[in-house]
Amino acid sequence: MSRRREIVSLAISVGAVAAVALAGSIVTARAVPGWYAEIEKPAWNPPDRLFGPVWTVLYGMMAVAAWKVYLEGGFEGSRRALTAYAVQLVLNGAWTMIFFGWKMPGAAFGEIVVLWCCIAWTLWEFRRESRLAGWLMAPYLGWVTFASALNFAIWRLNAPG
Repeated sequence: MSRRREIVSLAISVGAVAAVALAGSIVTARAVPGWYAEIEKPAWNPPDRLFGPVWTVLYGMMAVAAWKVYLEGGFEGSRRALTAYAVQLVLNGAWTMIFFGWKMPGAAFGEIVVLWCCIAWTLWEFRRESRLAGWLMAPYLGWVTFASALNFAIWRLNAPG
């Protein structure tokens, strides 16, 4: 693979996660000072200032992982892995819209369970292509595991009745 193609593929990988991150941050920024600040959260809810840096690191690791997979097999050779990655990336963005945009923690919990499964699928497929890519996805799966528990707790604490 040419150096130019490597650089272009890295830019595409970073651009894809940056688009999801930007869209999510716009939706989240509108909800945090109002709705999210007012709802009940568990005592173990992290401070709001932690989420931005954590997601920045995770998105960076995701972009590098996808790039590594692409470098290993190209699109044709890594089609399953890159498809799994694209599906989980769309679901990642959808969760933010459901939870923060539509303010529906119950529906967001159902969606994050599906997201978690897709991240696990992606990690599995990535690891088959590149051990490093699989390891780069592991912290993301861990964080979404925590986020799932937090989402569930918020849903239950704020459920009507």
